[in-house]
Amino acid sequence: MVDITHKSNSLREAIATATVSVSKKETIDAVKNKTVPKGDVFEFSRAAGLLAIKKTSDVIPDCHPLPVEAAAITYKLDGLNIIITVEVHTIYKTGVEVEAMHGASITALTIYDMLKPIDKAVEIGSIKLLNKKGGKSDFINEAAKLTSAVVVCSDTISNGQGTDISGKTAIEKLNQYGLETKEYKTIPDDIAAIRAELETLVAANIDLILFTGGTGLSSRDVTPEAISPMIETPIPGIMEAIRHYGQERMPYAMLSRGIAGFIKNSLVITLPGSVRAVNEALDALFPHLLHVFKVRSGQRHSS
Repeated sequence: MVDITHKSNSLREAIATATVSVSKKETIDAVKNKTVPKGDVFEFSRAAGLLAIKKTSDVIPDCHPLPVEAAAITYKLDGLNIIITVEVHTIYKTGVEVEAMHGASITALTIYDMLKPIDKAVEIGSIKLLNKKGGKSDFINEAAKLTSAVVVCSDTISNGQGTDISGKTAIEKLNQYGLETKEYKTIPDDIAAIRAELETLVAANIDLILFTGGTGLSSRDVTPEAISPMIETPIPGIMEAIRHYGQERMPYAMLSRGIAGFIKNSLVITLPGSVRAVNEALDALFPHLLHVFKVRSGQRHSS
């Protein structure tokens, strides 16, 4: 199966439909009057559809088992057509489109099976996804025209004694979400140097400024101390999300002292210096983090 361990849980919804067509009005009347020999068509097929939704991963090999937290099956009669609508919700790392369509399929097949003794011309029409919500695709477009900067805080790298990987990893991740990286620098893990660089980037109206390194517990790790007094609007939930995501994958994530918040119109986030930590932090935040700029823009316009 596809690896989804890097994803975060979010509310996922899907609505699918299927159509069962009969050949005569008497069949529809039998369904409505509950006189079909095999039983109540709507209730039997609804039970089968609900079971199918929950068993999707058992019969489709690449589907992940997931918690089905809500499911509903409804019917509409339109002439000689029975239109089935299936809605499924979950809070998980992957969507429920296939679950909804599987539910619609089995509901339709059950109706077919129950009606074929009284109507030899029953047909199943299109089975399709009507709508889906949740996951990264809902947020991708919110990165339009945003700029970013990546600053690596490391005495070793800034002195030319090491090679930066974490900063370049961050740039690659940002590019995936449509953020243009305007500045990329390596500087010493020094309070004065960090503050000077930050002031320059804020003055340049960079939307998102990422600092990597200097958030650990070493006496040389001074990035949070340098930046914290400059933050005008703290957003503690950003680091809470990063630490929670990291804690599920590696227990030492709780030791990060990173901070996040706005200085004027620039969102500043401090990340650990390891490649793994940068990858996990950005996976935890993106693309959902981009919504903060939409909200911030609205606040500026309303004021």
